[in-house]
Amino acid sequence: MSAEATNPGAHSRRRGRPRIDLRRLGRAALLGPTGRDRLPDAIGHVVDAHRAHHPDADLVPLHKAYLLAEASHRGQFRKSGEPYITHPLAVTLILAELGAETTTLTASLLHDTVEDTEVTLNQVKTEFGAEVGYLVDGVTKLEKVDYGAAAEPETFRKMLVATGNDVRVMSIKLADRLHNMRTLTVMRPEKQARIAKVTRDVLIPLAERLGVQALKTELEDLVFAILHPEEYERTRALIAENATSCTALAAFADDFRAALREAGISAEVHIRPRHFVSVHRVCLKRSQLRSTDFGRLLILVSEDADCYAVLGELHTCFTPVISEFKDFIAAPKFNLYQSLHTAVAGQDGAVAEVLIRTHQMHKVAEAGVVALGNPYVPVDGAEPADGERADPTRPGWLSRLLEWQQSTPDPDTFWTSLRADLAQDKEITVFGADGRALGLPAGATCVDAAYAQYGEAAHACIGARVNGRLATLSTVLGDGDTVHVLLAQDSASGPSPQWLDHARTPAARIAITSWLDAHPEVAAAPSAAPRRPVPLPAGRPASANAVVDLPAATVRLAGCCTPVPPDAVIGFPVRGGAVTVHRQECPAVARMTGLGREPVPVRWGDAGECRVTLIAESFGRPRLLADLTEAIAGEGAAIVSATVEPPTQQRVRHTYTLQLPDASGLPALMRAMRDVPGVYDVSRTQHPAATA
Repeated sequence: MSAEATNPGAHSRRRGRPRIDLRRLGRAALLGPTGRDRLPDAIGHVVDAHRAHHPDADLVPLHKAYLLAEASHRGQFRKSGEPYITHPLAVTLILAELGAETTTLTASLLHDTVEDTEVTLNQVKTEFGAEVGYLVDGVTKLEKVDYGAAAEPETFRKMLVATGNDVRVMSIKLADRLHNMRTLTVMRPEKQARIAKVTRDVLIPLAERLGVQALKTELEDLVFAILHPEEYERTRALIAENATSCTALAAFADDFRAALREAGISAEVHIRPRHFVSVHRVCLKRSQLRSTDFGRLLILVSEDADCYAVLGELHTCFTPVISEFKDFIAAPKFNLYQSLHTAVAGQDGAVAEVLIRTHQMHKVAEAGVVALGNPYVPVDGAEPADGERADPTRPGWLSRLLEWQQSTPDPDTFWTSLRADLAQDKEITVFGADGRALGLPAGATCVDAAYAQYGEAAHACIGARVNGRLATLSTVLGDGDTVHVLLAQDSASGPSPQWLDHARTPAARIAITSWLDAHPEVAAAPSAAPRRPVPLPAGRPASANAVVDLPAATVRLAGCCTPVPPDAVIGFPVRGGAVTVHRQECPAVARMTGLGREPVPVRWGDAGECRVTLIAESFGRPRLLADLTEAIAGEGAAIVSATVEPPTQQRVRHTYTLQLPDASGLPALMRAMRDVPGVYDVSRTQHPAATA
């Protein structure tokens, strides 16, 4: 854009300079001395490419926009010495070849006028409409004079916010960057590297997310040549040495055509050579390249059902490589991409990778959102609610990005978070407890799902159920998982610093960091350090109310299972004339029976005090021990002893030996403990004990 423009007569806008008369230029476009049929050949190439996709398109706006752009950029030159008008023309031609509609092309011709000339945004809106004006404003850079070092990140923030309301803004920006990258060799090497890095970190991931593969692959190759010149030259030489490698793929293509023709399936079979970065990736993946690794076969059909018919025929006539099969038709990628991927082996053992898709799928695979035309045309005249436009991307990564950027007023934090978010090049879809779909980057955890679903309310998250099973917050989610986030009732609870180790999305990291900054005492506390078992004051001794039919026998309740009425129990005589009473399901019963120990019948006497050991399984959080102690006291139980094991995977185990005034109160006590936020299970102890 303007980085390559030079204007000997005016390097900056000066107040008082006469404005361009757009109405006069508009009349010239329609009725001027040369006439509409004698416009320069430069715009003629754009018109031809546009008409190939949109035969009935109205060309009047394009003619007007070209004349305005040519007049306003007259006298400006690129670093290469070419007239500056060649740049907006090249950008527009790129979009026209992808199938962009007239409004996008009109804005593309004008995309630098507001930034680099005396044309104002209001003039553009007046002559070409609010929609074109919005697109032009969306790609217009912010002035360094006003923003200093923050100009670049804030420009991208502005552009992304505009893209959130109209993805065509980013389409123009991507085409603009592609043409600048094509002509970047006139820049100083250090500036080339800086622009290439931003392209790699921001623009290429955005092209991937918008599905514009045609732009993405060329941008990747151009960046590869600048940032990794040695690897690029080696890859280029490797491709040149294997220029005849298409022979093997051509043989496959002929066999495919014959097989499909015999099956009565109408299809086109094409050879698609891999681009430089793709070949380089295959080199890194395999120690030695096969002759068929330099390209793939593309099969185009008319209907979705034909895709599966082609797949079945290929897998019948050739040996399929099952591990290479992927169905992106039934489960499209998050960037609209649909295709069947497979690989088959011929009789000689050669393997060919195959892409199967319809003509429409191919158009979308190459041009992404550009192929949608105007994705915001109302269906059946129904306008979106509240004036908001539906996100044409799937499943809404752009909306997620727009949400977290609002929480990052600092330009450096935004720039860092944006690059980190875009580095996640794969996406998964998970479902909340209410069935709502959540789009998350691959590798996201329950922490990310909590903040994606509840925002700042996720500070009170204490755990989650993934596909119905309890899971820690660090659990990595898979595509299609159902996540039920568990929130504490205590609104004062908050995240721990360890959550940052599990957060993958900027939204989660920013929210957690903000809360920890506001609560420095939590960040400073060594909450994650292993805690030693904490003994609590002992209570009264147990008084057994179990009765055995042995004169003068002393009855003891086993500590391994702590039986209480009305448990089914059994006793075993031990040294000293005592009888130890166990619950019948206690592991010690089976062990002593196996040793030949004779059991003694036991019955419960009058109700009275009893002692029981309970285990509480919980997620770690502040004040958990205090809340459990309060719940126990509220049920009238006395704590004889308690231990808290060191936390493992954010889970904490509490073991309590309790004195109850009446065994009938045990169920209510266990319910009260389970109701404590963070506690997901309370059970009776049942651990092996030494043989009495």
